[in-house]
Amino acid sequence: MQTQVKPWGNSQGIRISKEILKEASVSVDDVLDIKVSNGMIILVKPFRHRTLEERAAEYGKKLHLDGEFNWGEPQGREIW
Repeated sequence: MQTQVKPWGNSQGIRISKEILKEASVSVDDVLDIKVSNGMIILVKPFRHRTLEERAAEYGKKLHLDGEFNWGEPQGREIW
């Protein structure tokens, strides 16, 4: 697939199709790092740790952090 550099205000911009963004797991308003290497422009989605709230949302907003958890029998040199 090809795209074309176009003027955008005092800068230049390119358009990226929805299909390519979806394949790269990039959404509208995501922040990308820009790198230039050997004449290539590389866009990279930086790693970001998720917040506790974002992680809890994956489990119906319930993490069940209270109480004890049975981890099973000791393994190796663990002492209980």
